[in-house]
Amino acid sequence: MKLRDVRAGHTIERTFQAGERFPRARLDRSSAQYLYNDGDLYYFMDQESYEQTGLTRELLGDAINYLKDEMTVELVSYDGEPIGVEMPVSVELAIAETGPSFKGDTAAGGTKPATLETGLVVQVPLFLNNGDRVKVDTRTGQYLERA
Repeated sequence: MKLRDVRAGHTIERTFQAGERFPRARLDRSSAQYLYNDGDLYYFMDQESYEQTGLTRELLGDAINYLKDEMTVELVSYDGEPIGVEMPVSVELAIAETGPSFKGDTAAGGTKPATLETGLVVQVPLFLNNGDRVKVDTRTGQYLERA
């Protein structure tokens, strides 16, 4: 069985006897708004208590690629200690930089790399330009559609 330490984030493999039971880890979720980052700390505000919580880059992992100011996420805690965030399935981001489009480029054609406002690079259809808004899947990091 693969076990994940929710505090430290590492995974270990263990073998157990059949029928052995384990207590389930109770994770609490609360709605939080992303405020800003200061170095390696990213600050979120609980939308009910207005309490601010700082999370490190390591705890956030790939979620950093999708965070925008004032974005609402689910803050995940274990025993009152924040351990990460759950992102929405897709986010809407603006294209900051991409190659030029040419007349005749269509959605059925190829793709080109585009750097989004958060710094994430995704492959987008040829017809998209700088400033266009796109939806990106936060689970795979792939372009979904034009927004």
